[in-house]
Amino acid sequence: MVRLNKIYTRTGDDGSTGLVDGSRLPKHAARMEAIGAVDETNSAIGLAVCALAGSPHAANLTRIQNDLFDLGADLATPGDDFAPGEMTLRIVPAQVDWLETAIDAVNDHLSPLRSFILPGGSEAAARVHIARASARSAERRATALAVDTPINPAALAYINRLSDYLFVLARAVNANGADDVLWVPGQNR
Repeated sequence: MVRLNKIYTRTGDDGSTGLVDGSRLPKHAARMEAIGAVDETNSAIGLAVCALAGSPHAANLTRIQNDLFDLGADLATPGDDFAPGEMTLRIVPAQVDWLETAIDAVNDHLSPLRSFILPGGSEAAARVHIARASARSAERRATALAVDTPINPAALAYINRLSDYLFVLARAVNANGADDVLWVPGQNR
C-alpha cells in the first residue's frame, strides 16, 4: 500500500527523479516523458469520468485510470524482466484483453462509420476525444522510449488499445454515433 505523509522531498530539486529500482534520471529523460504523458492521459480521463458520472462508462474509465497507474509504475521500472513480482508492478496481457473486450462491447452498438469524425458532438464526447488524443501522445512517447530501452510489450499494447477504446467510447457517448460530427473534406476551399 502506498502511504504519502510528506508531499515534497526536495530530492528532485536538482532536476532528477527516482525510479522504482532507486536509480535516478533527469526529469526530462525519455522515460519520464512517457510516464508524464501517461499521467496527462489519466487526468484527461478524469475529466471524462466527471462528464459521464453515473454511467457504466464512468466505471470502466475509472478502472482504466487504475490501470494507468499500473502502466506508470511499469514504465518507472527499468529492466527487461517484465514479469510482475512482489515489488514490481507490470501491465499484464489480461489488462490488454479486458480493453479489447471492452472495445468490442462498445463497438457492437455503433453505427458504421461513413466518414472520419471530428472530435465533438457532445461535451462528454469531446472530453473523451481529448483523452484519446492524449493517449495517442502517450503511445508516441512510449514507443519512442522503446527504440533504445526495453519496454514491456504488454504496456505498449495497452496504451495502443486505450486510444482505440476511447475512440469507440466517444462515438458511443454521441448517441452510438448518431451525433458524431462528420468531416467534410475540402469544405473551406
